[in-house]
Amino acid sequence: MRTLDFAPLWRTTVGFDHLADLVDGMSRKPTEDNYPPYNIERSGEDHYRISLAVAGFGANDLSVTAEQNALTIEGKKSDGAAHEYLYQGISARPFRRVFSLADYVQVKQASFHDGLLIVDLVREIPDAMKPRKIRIGSGAAASSQIEQKKAA
Repeated sequence: MRTLDFAPLWRTTVGFDHLADLVDGMSRKPTEDNYPPYNIERSGEDHYRISLAVAGFGANDLSVTAEQNALTIEGKKSDGAAHEYLYQGISARPFRRVFSLADYVQVKQASFHDGLLIVDLVREIPDAMKPRKIRIGSGAAASSQIEQKKAA
């Protein structure tokens, strides 16, 4: 396995220490199966949708949990009446799928329709975090502001 050199990244960024942890954590995960199949769509500049094909599950068999930077979707079939299958091609085994979310990505809603679980996400950046213009003052004015702060 290759190792990644983050030195160029560290020279030009500040506060991205969690990025290396995220990449390292993903490389250590065991290979997971592809059950249930899913799509991730971008439906706008800051809007996303995750669709999971969960045939055989009902809305009560599924749980969607949003944590700080993770979305966890779990499915567990309730133990109902025992069935005698001649052939069972629709898998209903329990699953747990975790999606890593970027900062400020929030779950807007979750819906279940026609065997698809649909989770809508939106990135809402707070106004304080959006780019803003910084006025550049003259050297004398900036020095006097600094001196006033020191005196106070």
